[in-house]
Amino acid sequence: MFQDKSILVTGGTGSFGRRFIATVLERYKPRRLIVFSRDELKQYEMAQHFTDPCMRYFLGDVRDGQRLIQAMRDVDYVVHAAALKQVPAAEYNPMECIKTNIHGAQNVIEAALANEVEKVIALSTDKAANPINLYGATKLASDKLFVAGNNLAGRQRTRFSVVRYGNVVGSRGSVVPLFRKLVADGVAELPITDLRMTRFWITLQEGVDLVLESFARMHGGEVFVPKIPSARIGDLADAIAPGLARKIIGIRPGEKLHEVMVPVDDAFHTLEFPNHYVIKPSIQFVTEPEYEIDATGDRGVPVEDSFEYSSGTNPEFLTVDAIRSLLDRAT
Repeated sequence: MFQDKSILVTGGTGSFGRRFIATVLERYKPRRLIVFSRDELKQYEMAQHFTDPCMRYFLGDVRDGQRLIQAMRDVDYVVHAAALKQVPAAEYNPMECIKTNIHGAQNVIEAALANEVEKVIALSTDKAANPINLYGATKLASDKLFVAGNNLAGRQRTRFSVVRYGNVVGSRGSVVPLFRKLVADGVAELPITDLRMTRFWITLQEGVDLVLESFARMHGGEVFVPKIPSARIGDLADAIAPGLARKIIGIRPGEKLHEVMVPVDDAFHTLEFPNHYVIKPSIQFVTEPEYEIDATGDRGVPVEDSFEYSSGTNPEFLTVDAIRSLLDRAT
């Protein structure tokens, strides 16, 4: 579906954007592949690596609606990956987080509608489900905006969906590169927040593949949630630095012991597919798709009313050896 199409990625110089660009170039021949971001140095570095004639580099910020409208001219598909993601930074700089994650989401939606983009997928996070920190709250607001964008589109062709997943192995700012750096620096002990803590884990490539598959599956208005394994923070430490002592430092501001991707309050409109869940929109659309059958023909079934998809009760947990294998695949 991406052959000879124009695709734009906001936040395209980030970890996800770079892997997404590489994957699309490897599998398809798009007409244009547009990197939209505000960092000119990262764009310069990407341009040295990704030299395909279809590549375009647009300097701009998602806070600038007019620039987004210019960048999306004649674009078919948009991936919205731009966000301020660091939980502590968001707590200390709330206005900046709101401007990028909420106002930026609104700008992306309005620019897509103005240009009649065919499909838009916004990246979300497990922290948007029952959020307790500002980052999660802004991403929940963003998710709601993108779902409601389908009503703004009405009978126009533009459709919006959301992909929500957990921690990306090895992404910038995550615990894996932190632990590896500390081990390389020769520390005597690893800082552990709480041994009970669990997280959902996904590789960067799996995240990219999920987004590509969701473009094919989407009707518009869904939140796609992959079935992915959980890992305990203590097991992650054992996988990276077996035998190294640990220092319990306590949970940081805005952190949870366990993350949730499908809250129990969303169970009554959640469908289970073989490899993922779909949270249907809670609002009525002008045209209501049959979400039980996705655009590829796969059929989902409703989950139990008491269902919750939590990293603490996930039926699939990674062993220490499995974590090592995951880390190897992610490098």
